[in-house]
Amino acid sequence: MMGPRMTALMDDDFVVFLIGMRINKWWRPDLWLPAAMAMPRMVAELEADPDSGFLGWEGGGLGNPTLMVQYWRSTEHLIRYARAKDREHFPAWSAFRKRLAATDACGVWHETFEVKASAYECVYGNMPAPFGLGKVGRLVPAHGALASARHRLGAGDADRTDAAARTKLEKVG
Repeated sequence: MMGPRMTALMDDDFVVFLIGMRINKWWRPDLWLPAAMAMPRMVAELEADPDSGFLGWEGGGLGNPTLMVQYWRSTEHLIRYARAKDREHFPAWSAFRKRLAATDACGVWHETFEVKASAYECVYGNMPAPFGLGKVGRLVPAHGALASARHRLGAGDADRTDAAARTKLEKVG
């Protein structure tokens, strides 16, 4: 039996930050393991600080390359964290660059996307709730104005707000 199809509503613009690592030389964990172990510390630090602008994350498993999807309130919040010398990221990044300056044992990558609150769509069917944007936005049934990808993308603020209002009324009633 198929579970309800859900979508996530975001009231404000947000940032999607994709980050990962590719291990090129598995036999050199002395070069890549410290970088891999730094990410859980960073995430824990961010989750403990609601003012950081970090909204949440979703992990992509243990593939090679790895993939983590992070959601941020703004690019400014993301960059402020990345450059803060008193936070976990900056010293970990500095140590990583020094350790790997002369080797290709490990690669890292990231991509940053600024997303308008009315310019995205998502749907979740038979997925654990919450998942993805559903962890950081409002998870609502994907029906009516939000039933199809085309409608979710073309819904615009008015339809999203209308769907969100209906969802709130359904919860109250």
